Amino acid sequence: MYEGMKALLSYLEESERNYDINKISEAYYYADKLHEGQMRQSGEPYISHPVAVARIVAELGLDTDSICAALLHDTVEDCSEKTSLDVITKMFGKEVAMLVDGLTKIIQVQVADKEEAHIENIRKMLLAMNKDIRVIFIKLCDRLHNMRTLSAKKEDRQRAIALETMYIYAPLAHRLGIQRIKQELENISLFYLDNVGYEEVHEEIDKKYGRSRNFIEEAKAQLAEKLTENKISFTLSGRIKSVYSLYRKMYTSNKAFDEIYDFYAVRIIVETELECYTALGLVHEMFKSIPGRFKDYISTPKPNLYRSLHTTVIGNSGIPFEVQIRTRQMHEEAEYGIAAHWKYKSGEKSSANIDEKLRWISQLLESDENTRDPDEFIHSFKTDIFHDETFVFTPKGDVISLPLGSTVIDFAYAIHSAVGNKMTGAKVNGVIVPIDRIPGNGDIIEIITSQSSKGPSRDWLKIVKTGQARSKIRQWFKKEKRTENIQVGRAEVEREMRRYSKTLTDAEITEIVTTIAKKVGIQTADDFYNTLGFGGISLQRFLPKIKDEIEKLKAQDAPISTPDEELSKVKLTQVNKRLRNSGGIIIDGEAGCQVKFAKCCNPLPGDKIVGFVTRGFGVSVHKADCPNVIQSRGNEDNLARWVRAEWDIAESAQTSLYEAMIQIIAEDGIGVLAGISVALADMKVSISQINTQALKNGENAINIVIGCKNVSHYESIVSRLRSVPKVLSVTRSFSN
Repeated sequence: MYEGMKALLSYLEESERNYDINKISEAYYYADKLHEGQMRQSGEPYISHPVAVARIVAELGLDTDSICAALLHDTVEDCSEKTSLDVITKMFGKEVAMLVDGLTKIIQVQVADKEEAHIENIRKMLLAMNKDIRVIFIKLCDRLHNMRTLSAKKEDRQRAIALETMYIYAPLAHRLGIQRIKQELENISLFYLDNVGYEEVHEEIDKKYGRSRNFIEEAKAQLAEKLTENKISFTLSGRIKSVYSLYRKMYTSNKAFDEIYDFYAVRIIVETELECYTALGLVHEMFKSIPGRFKDYISTPKPNLYRSLHTTVIGNSGIPFEVQIRTRQMHEEAEYGIAAHWKYKSGEKSSANIDEKLRWISQLLESDENTRDPDEFIHSFKTDIFHDETFVFTPKGDVISLPLGSTVIDFAYAIHSAVGNKMTGAKVNGVIVPIDRIPGNGDIIEIITSQSSKGPSRDWLKIVKTGQARSKIRQWFKKEKRTENIQVGRAEVEREMRRYSKTLTDAEITEIVTTIAKKVGIQTADDFYNTLGFGGISLQRFLPKIKDEIEKLKAQDAPISTPDEELSKVKLTQVNKRLRNSGGIIIDGEAGCQVKFAKCCNPLPGDKIVGFVTRGFGVSVHKADCPNVIQSRGNEDNLARWVRAEWDIAESAQTSLYEAMIQIIAEDGIGVLAGISVALADMKVSISQINTQALKNGENAINIVIGCKNVSHYESIVSRLRSVPKVLSVTRSFSN
């Protein structure tokens, strides 16, 4: 038996929970047999991975079936010729098979477009979570072990996996309240995304902690004496802030290291909620508190179940530190989130309380069903997953949690769709406010409604923050305003089409719209206009398709030109091969030539280009102003090998992304590389290569190879990068 499995069984046997050791052992032996001969990239036997995942699952306190599913989670995917879900069901039961199936479906998404595949993965994950929350617990444990062993991957894969972890899995762990996993995922991700920034913060931590290494122990001793005097049963622990937490505060809040007051923290764990407040009074009696640094998450818990009292005080040596006070149950929920419910409720998968806390998953899936717009889905997902909270009150005193930046309209729809649809105004703390007012923490909001209200305004879609509110507004327009939706949608389409071609007839517009609509599962032009009108889809994502269809119409009407004597000999069918050219390039009037794009200049659709006939490798395509072109044309021996080249517009629009090189000159400092990575990730731009070089003037040169559709796409990327803090210039570069 693998040593890691022996350690896991010992851990389970020593725990106080009633595990079925025989069933878990059987799952291990079966997985070990199926994975026999398979190795990880690190060189370890593959079985080491599922065993490590099962250990993390056990540490979360999950049940027997969850541990079995962790051991078996890769068997159906990686050993499909040896096993199946039916076999898993017969051997280990429906529960284990269902969990394995949920984990397998998350990674079994076959979509041609990488962006759509990524979005579909998130959808599958949410569907699996909605069916059984244990699926995402196991998936988070799987991701955590993969991150711990990420050094075995190539550098480009390290960055891609770390970026996905930082923006999907770490926030999910936070939303579910699993702080232990969240913090480790963030720290490891940062290490691979901005190693320089990580090491700088880590060095600052070592320096500061080294100067005051005994501070936490002294503070704990003082608190222990005071709590003992007052006959309070307690447990004390201390911590320093994690690398990522400090990095984020320094980067997003632009704070110096010495301005961070919660670098040190002492945690007091007591028996009852009353003792929490008693201990808080004793802390404030002992130390001077910092105004504005007290938070009561017991009376107003966070949506992820987190409950605790936080206060920041000044220690006797003048060093500020945070004190967290909570009960043992609150501590379990703070460390393990919703997973904590399995620690003491073996076999109980859910409860009314858990279902309520996970209602956001159902709301997000419901919103997606109403739109099926990838951009809208991602926007709603980010809003629900990444947001900081604002806590507001109804007039009756009920607490409502909203994403930071939400308006009173969002509040109305959070209460009920009927309240939002009949809303005519709002009061905040008794004062009438505009409907785009963003309330603050602790505000009391009253929604003014009227039975004679004509319903929400389309402008509200531009105001609201939450996907829930946006979805409910769209539902109302979809149901109540079809005729108006069609008019709005048609006007929007025609306005965009006239920009591309002023000579289009109404029949041609209808033909183009119908063609595009059917490609996305909408049967008629009016249905497409209706969906646009109520906001179910965004026209922006269809603009490239509209432009393609207009170009096709123009190509059908245009006469076939024969620019020189050689081309005039080409048959009509051969000229029409332009529309089928997989490279998107026409050489001397002919399509279908073997071409490759020169790495020295990486031309993009929209650039002026020329071709160079190579010896044995077809035609090399360069930008017309490429330095190598200019130099080569000075050599008379090469003149005859240069040929005319042009983009086949219809074909290049369907070709995969083209490589482009960008050089960024930026100030030296923490977070620059992360800011650039975040900007590119937000634009869904792929990075295939990145390297940095320190310049003599203290600045940095950052060279990045990215994927671009064309020159216009490239220019929009450059424009965004120029807005990143500390970026001085962004230029397109050439390889030597």
